Amino acid sequence: MLRSPDGAIEMTISTDRGLAYTVNFHGKPVILRSMLGLEMAGQPVLGSAVRVVSAQPGSVDETYTMVTGKANPIHDVCRTLKVDLEETEQPSRKMTLEARAYNDGVAFRYLVPEQAGVKEIQLASERTQFHLAKDGTTWPLILDGFQTPYEDNYSILPVSGIHAGSLVGLPLLAELPGVAWVGITEAYIENYAGLYLQRNTSEALVLAAKLSPSLEDRGLAVRTAAPMRSPWRVILIGSEPGRLIESNIVTNLNPPSQIADTSWIKPGKTAWDWWSGSYAEGVTFKPGMNTATMEHYVDFCSETGLPYMLIDAGWAARPTGPNDSGADLTHTNPAIDMPAILAHAKAKSVRIWLWAHWSDVERQMAEAFPLFERWGIAGVKIDFMNRDDQWMVDYYHRVVKLAAEHHLMIDFHGAYKPDGIHRTWPNLITREGVMGAEYNKWSGRVTPEHNATLPFTRMLAGPLDYTPGGFNNATKAEFQPRMTQPMVMTTRAHQLALYVILETGLQMLADYPEIYKGQKELDFLRAVPVVWNETRVVAGRPAEYITIARRSGRDWYVGSITGSNARELDIPLEFLGKGEFIAEMYSDAPDAATAPKHSTKEERTVNASTVLHVKMAQAGGQAIRIRAK
Repeated sequence: MLRSPDGAIEMTISTDRGLAYTVNFHGKPVILRSMLGLEMAGQPVLGSAVRVVSAQPGSVDETYTMVTGKANPIHDVCRTLKVDLEETEQPSRKMTLEARAYNDGVAFRYLVPEQAGVKEIQLASERTQFHLAKDGTTWPLILDGFQTPYEDNYSILPVSGIHAGSLVGLPLLAELPGVAWVGITEAYIENYAGLYLQRNTSEALVLAAKLSPSLEDRGLAVRTAAPMRSPWRVILIGSEPGRLIESNIVTNLNPPSQIADTSWIKPGKTAWDWWSGSYAEGVTFKPGMNTATMEHYVDFCSETGLPYMLIDAGWAARPTGPNDSGADLTHTNPAIDMPAILAHAKAKSVRIWLWAHWSDVERQMAEAFPLFERWGIAGVKIDFMNRDDQWMVDYYHRVVKLAAEHHLMIDFHGAYKPDGIHRTWPNLITREGVMGAEYNKWSGRVTPEHNATLPFTRMLAGPLDYTPGGFNNATKAEFQPRMTQPMVMTTRAHQLALYVILETGLQMLADYPEIYKGQKELDFLRAVPVVWNETRVVAGRPAEYITIARRSGRDWYVGSITGSNARELDIPLEFLGKGEFIAEMYSDAPDAATAPKHSTKEERTVNASTVLHVKMAQAGGQAIRIRAK
């Protein structure tokens, strides 16, 4: 048995009737007996009949720092157990199960050593199961296949209501009434395929592992030489859903930074030319993918104090394929004078990010990355991978390693979920893998409920590039999708709160420059950080509402959003500590339900005994900056 440091979580590993495990929380079952094992192509399942050779308990107690994320420094404390196993029948293959128990969850992984008869491993799938102890509510991301950008709405279903054939992306959130909140995800994916879940056809509460198959051989998921190490299978556990958001287990399970000097990696905020649909007001040039437009955005960054400007698709020369693929990343579109833009940006103390299609990066990164370094490019946004098979997982690792050698930060779009790799390669400062604000341009799917779901689901895995900041706020009745001057169906205060609620190392001011100028809310956008020392979830429930408080130095920022229902909340400020503070509060105006652009700004003195009463309109929110007096 493996217990968490506080004794609240217990994990038991057994070998009778096959390798299996159970998990309890405060003495109540969370995971009932669930099978473990590896399906080797052309061989019996490894784990179906094994005995324990040795069991080695241990512990971890270390503190590490992060360049970006929700906490810094992070104290990693857990109990460990390494169980060496051997088959009881021929061919007597060996395997090790490694497990860790934290105060907020458990994790385990498989290790297959090099041994006689096991030189190359061809893994068809895993026998890993998650047998939930109760038929609680889940918030699954149901996908239509393994080739996916993870861009969809989350459903709300009982465990037994997930169709047996449905492919569920991770993380998966579940509420087991009277027991716990549970999040299932994975960490440290390397030389392996991504994990998904499917409900067992014969047992309604059993979720079984599915691995993303190879594109070349659909019957195989992993092909590698021994020794083989699987990713960590992670089960987050808490008495409230907010405890899962606060957890650092996913980064804890990744190796330390492979970049010795991280001083050049600077998370920050950026403007973006793509969202507004080549729209601008009061300018003398024609907006579009041209030098004048890019310099206009650079000027806005300089005036606003944004360190970055992201130039999206269309800057590179001669794209010939879909989604601007087939471009030459070493040359520019004739309408773009890159030397002039870079010189202008340098003079304004702004650095440039560039968008690129993943296939062009694969073809040209050996040439393009050194060139980008010479140009002084800050980072690359790489798009449209839409896969997490073993080859593509390896692609991610190759890209971030080479990018680090050339002092480039990376933002993966069209991406699979995070797995904590930003601890090992901190130049990977964010990724998409989420249905973000861009979907407002062609759909009505980015609802207030969707926004209030993301922190409890997708964000459990790590940072997400959602691209908030839409200032063309509309009511649900007034909202209409459109590519130019897109709308958002939330209030202005809701949009501000997203800058606190959503974790990312590269945060967008997604709208066009003129929409921000002269707006009181711009003061908040200038001030709000993108990296944090501490995160606390004050209250919330998926799809309904959430309040998150984050600390940067001595300053605190508090973000609250609600779904389509108006809501009133009390926020105790006991986390402030000693002293008095000034709270700068941006709230929904009294008429925000019908005029969602309207907000109020007020200041008041607060301390740790203050309880703030928050009133949010439907689709509303509140954003607060609290600084020492």
